[in-house]
Amino acid sequence: MLNRLFGGRRPGRRDAERRGTMKAAIARHGRIICDEIPDLVPAQGQVLVRTLACGICGSDLHALHHADNVARLYRAVGVENPLDPTRDVVFGHEFCGEILEHGPDTPTRLKPGTRVVSVPRVLDRTGTHMIGFSNAFPGGYAERMVLTEGQLLEVPNRLPSHLAAMTEPLAVGEHAVGMADLAGAAGALVVGCGPVGLAVIAALKSRGFGPVIAADFADGRRRTAERLGADVIINPAATSPHASWAAYGIPRTQSARLKAMTDGTLRGRPVIFECVGVSGVLQRLIAEAPVGAQILVVGICVEADWIEPSLALAKELDFRFCYAYSPQEFATTLRNVAEGKLAADIFVTARIGLQAVPAAFNSLAHPGDDVKIMIEPGR
Repeated sequence: MLNRLFGGRRPGRRDAERRGTMKAAIARHGRIICDEIPDLVPAQGQVLVRTLACGICGSDLHALHHADNVARLYRAVGVENPLDPTRDVVFGHEFCGEILEHGPDTPTRLKPGTRVVSVPRVLDRTGTHMIGFSNAFPGGYAERMVLTEGQLLEVPNRLPSHLAAMTEPLAVGEHAVGMADLAGAAGALVVGCGPVGLAVIAALKSRGFGPVIAADFADGRRRTAERLGADVIINPAATSPHASWAAYGIPRTQSARLKAMTDGTLRGRPVIFECVGVSGVLQRLIAEAPVGAQILVVGICVEADWIEPSLALAKELDFRFCYAYSPQEFATTLRNVAEGKLAADIFVTARIGLQAVPAAFNSLAHPGDDVKIMIEPGR
């Protein structure tokens, strides 16, 4: 049975005569199903694009089994069209596409054939839809998508499509690092070297910042962090990620900090990026982080968690919560990728077709050497 997914406007009889179906990897009842869905019709202000590449994100893995949490989050922040977890959805918000046609009365700012990326939001008469987490607008796990014309950014001609699709996840790292107080920082610790943590490392090193300490349990992810320029690589199973602070003159206790301030030897504050998004990690950081640390929470934990506020208060920890990015940061990230300032090629560890998506989800459920698996529907 065909999934009821339509982008833009619902096809009329004339549209149905000239349009058929398209292939997609569909999230349905906790499984990824490769099937066909109705083709799309762009409305005014929209464009139809062919999906050239789309990354699998950790939030997709979570949403497959916990779509109700995603829906609750979107409702809480006021998204007009939150995900209905009981209905089919086509994931995919890290994408690059090629313009096929424009909707009626839509300015042709970019011509058909132009390769584009976009922030994963599309507008219609009902408000905003989050592409990849919308029941109405399929994401990049489908052969075609409908996007808002005014949000499109042209991909520079020489940038491969699978690297242009890295703009979205890398923009998350750019935003998080942009929120950090690096001017007074003596070093940064990145806890968790999945795609989010690696994007943070890439953003830090693109600014020439160091030292950067990278901590992850997976060998492959630690190797990728090293390739991106992390200065210290730590396996938390063997060594505490906080053991390196002393080497950079950063005291961990209040008395040691006061002594360093008195002696004039205090070099600066530590900055910690939490990129795991698992319950319990924040409390461990509160317990183990040096006094005066700034902690930027980038990993998305959608479960209720428990922390000890009095300990965070006594240690004067500065928490900042970072979510997504601005359109300006997205555009800056595309430019940095195109100019080679961000090593997007290091992230892409596999390129697959739609039929391989279910197996890729099974593989990514057990973190290993893969960082970013890129779907290419035309493959």
